[in-house]
Amino acid sequence: MATVADIAGILESRFRPELAEPWDVNGLAVGDPQAAVTRVLFAVDPTLAVVEEALDQGADLIVTHHPLLLRGVTSVSASTPKGAVVHRLIQAGVSLYNAHTNADAAAGGVCDALAAAIGVVDAVPLLPAADSASEGTGRVGMLAGPLTLEEFARAVASVLPATEHGVRVAGDLDALVTTVAVVGGAGDGFFDAVRRSGADAYVTADLRHHPASEAREYAELHDGRPYLVDVSHYASEWAWLADAAEHVADAAAVDTIVSTLSTDPWTARFSA
Repeated sequence: MATVADIAGILESRFRPELAEPWDVNGLAVGDPQAAVTRVLFAVDPTLAVVEEALDQGADLIVTHHPLLLRGVTSVSASTPKGAVVHRLIQAGVSLYNAHTNADAAAGGVCDALAAAIGVVDAVPLLPAADSASEGTGRVGMLAGPLTLEEFARAVASVLPATEHGVRVAGDLDALVTTVAVVGGAGDGFFDAVRRSGADAYVTADLRHHPASEAREYAELHDGRPYLVDVSHYASEWAWLADAAEHVADAAAVDTIVSTLSTDPWTARFSA
């Protein structure tokens, strides 16, 4: 029977821990490495609702993309959000493991999954890792055929999980898009790399006002590219879950489940 340590080893063989950013936290957050595992739930966020979903599904282990304890805490009291998760997991005997920026950068990771989901082919790293041509930050590649920016944005919206955030666009909706850069999660720190790549459009999440505004001002001084396609953080990373679950199921005698629970925090949106 597989153990928590076995599943961790399977994940780390593909999503190498050394690919993680220095500030990041990855690995087993709660649980016994030698505990037996028969069913694994994969989710983006380690929220209390995801823990309850795991219990309802009979999972022994939860694998999330985001870490529970990224920043230091001084208490895991059950009256705190993180403490409530820790207590519920321990009470139920369920372990929690995460793969974050190492899964972002790895071949077959978050960015590859996002690129594939939105129809980008022949994707290569936007910023390659020092020791690998197939790993690194982001991806850039081609669409199977040109689309207008509006057509492309609508296609993105149709394949990613529905959220109240939806898909926001900056640029000429009639402009043609053939080359696309992607970064799963918050991506407004990579505009220089996207410009160097020559991408027509940039798909990412959490684009803040000032970086996005400056990026569009810069684009308008040149040829208008890259156009911006801003999606929900949760939605941009969700596609990876199925790939990670399949990888584990192929390597160990365990059941794997992909969470169907949206952990995007927004519940409504109203136009002005």
